[in-house]
Amino acid sequence: NIFMIEKKKTELYQELGLQARDLRFQHVMSIATRNNRIIMRMEFLKAVITPEFLLILDYRNLSLEHWLLHELASQLAGEGQLVTYSLPFEFRAIEAILQYWISKLQGRLNTLQPQILETLEALVDPKLLSVDRSKLHILLQNGKSLSELETDVKVFKETILEILDEEEVIEELCLSKWTDPQVFEESTSGIDHAEEMELLLENYYRQAEDLLNEARELRVLIDDSESIIFINLDSHRNVMMRLNLQLTMGTFSVSLFGLIGVAFGMNLESSLEEDPRIFWLVTGIMFLGSGLIWRRLLSFLGRHLDPPLPPHVPAALKKSQPAAGRVDIKTSLKGETFGLSRSTLTNQ
Repeated sequence: NIFMIEKKKTELYQELGLQARDLRFQHVMSIATRNNRIIMRMEFLKAVITPEFLLILDYRNLSLEHWLLHELASQLAGEGQLVTYSLPFEFRAIEAILQYWISKLQGRLNTLQPQILETLEALVDPKLLSVDRSKLHILLQNGKSLSELETDVKVFKETILEILDEEEVIEELCLSKWTDPQVFEESTSGIDHAEEMELLLENYYRQAEDLLNEARELRVLIDDSESIIFINLDSHRNVMMRLNLQLTMGTFSVSLFGLIGVAFGMNLESSLEEDPRIFWLVTGIMFLGSGLIWRRLLSFLGRHLDPPLPPHVPAALKKSQPAAGRVDIKTSLKGETFGLSRSTLTNQ
């Protein structure tokens, strides 16, 4: 049976036998017992559990109506997929709230994951010479949301872990032990109800741990993608620097042999200007000499910038293909850092 009541807090905590601070609204996460009552705070979700009923406080404007009207009743009645249908009421109430909160955290991760993957796929492209700032802004916002999610999951884990470390608190959560001792006997599986409560909390602790591992893997993927973006940008920057250096060397070569034309253009009288073939001869020498010097400078540049040949690998080590693949990747990254050209990286 689900119904709504409106009461003043003073009347409510007097009726429940609690203190005013127990019903104070706080954005914290905690599970505590007071006067045979369980007080659960899951940030904005605040509940009081007794052996007979579950009281959700201040649920308005919190988007809890769908959960309260369509899911919570069946979970408390043992009609859902939860595993506490044969246990006392407080077990079903605790699991329903924990299930709702872990589902909410999982939903946040499921919303962030495709957005982050789509943004990273658009950014990690070796063909891009620049990075789209709008994509970076989206990635920054998603990174902040992911950090908030990691913090919430850690707080959820720590809250459950604090209870698991205290056996007395676990026994206090079994309210039926104090109201009806006969109910607090060994269950049909031969496990004490206190152990059932511990197994229940450990189950959601493991779910939170798995959720946190997924968030960490997504964080590692973002960090690795940022490294790849920086490597790609450095590679394109090195290509532009090398092209600029090649053009500078070409200009130097042409200017060097241009001195011959400068010498002949000084209006000096000699017998060479009387020969009609001398113009084509001097022009040919200038272009040929400039080309040879430029080619020589390019060869010198290639010897000093191209990576050295990899060391000889013995035949016994060539059998380990995965290890060799990792060495090739490290060599490629090292060469790319020191400024290889686009063709060199492609060949590696």
